[in-house]
Amino acid sequence: MNDIALGRYVPLDSKIHKMDPRIKIIAMLVLMVSIFMVKNVWANGLLFLFFVCAILASKLTFKFILKSIKPMMFMLIFLFVMNMFLIRDGELLVHVGFFKIYSGALYQTAFIVTRLVLMIMVTTLLTATTAPLDLTLGIEDLLNPLKKIGVPSHEIAMMISIALRFIPTLIEDTQRIMDAQASRGVDLKEGTFKEKINGAISMLIPLFVSIYHRAEDLADAMEARGYYPGKTRTRYKQLKITASDWMMLFLCIMILIAVIGMGRF
Repeated sequence: MNDIALGRYVPLDSKIHKMDPRIKIIAMLVLMVSIFMVKNVWANGLLFLFFVCAILASKLTFKFILKSIKPMMFMLIFLFVMNMFLIRDGELLVHVGFFKIYSGALYQTAFIVTRLVLMIMVTTLLTATTAPLDLTLGIEDLLNPLKKIGVPSHEIAMMISIALRFIPTLIEDTQRIMDAQASRGVDLKEGTFKEKINGAISMLIPLFVSIYHRAEDLADAMEARGYYPGKTRTRYKQLKITASDWMMLFLCIMILIAVIGMGRF
């Protein structure tokens, strides 16, 4: 479990950890918008610099952040290769047989991969510095205005927090099943395409069974502790926004404005 970073909370004593979860969630959304507003290298550099400072302030290690990116490496490489083949824009840089690489392909692919990496970093910063209970309370408070139109804010917040919490658990279960199959001579990385499909199916079945049992155990545990959806509950912990929280949110908004401004030049 220590090798899995994405979705895992790391209890540390830092200013980022002490921030109000509502402000952290809003700041994350602002930064997500900033990532999609990036138009040039300078804006990317500004965001990377900001995230490096945020990681240092959170006392998380860069190794931990890299671990969160590792599970997504296959998708990042796949997107990189696909874009290199599909995008035919700009100057032709490499031409070997049918294989062609254009400058526009490199530029756009770099931006897509960078955006995904930055999004993973933002999500990791949020989940690693916010306890699951605080995250649930923060999401619920932000969704509270929607209760007036019948939206179950608490249930939605609970589902989101449980989903984030179980990301490392599912990754761990997948790795455990793959190791068990490898010990029986099943290698998903070798063989024909049909053999790989059969191997993947043989892995998915026990994974779904494991997910079902975990969900059933979680439901029994919640019911045993008196949890019933839709019921009014009191809180042991009360959330409070401080001046430093507002300052951090203001800084994130300024980053967004700076990114938009850089895109005009």
